[in-house]
Amino acid sequence: MVQKKDIPFCPVLSIGTGIDMVCTQERCSWYIPSVKKCSMYIMAYNALLSANSRQAAAKGKK
Repeated sequence: MVQKKDIPFCPVLSIGTGIDMVCTQERCSWYIPSVKKCSMYIMAYNALLSANSRQAAAKGKK
């Protein structure tokens, strides 16, 4: 049986709708098949890593 956590949701189409829109994966222009992730997810993850490294550097300067 498929669990809800196993269904990929589209972060772009789901924003502000209150309804989780299902990701179409390979049929979506935002999807990166080589990593099997949405490019929006990758950009957000990279931004989080960047923010964390800047915070760590700022704490080290104090």
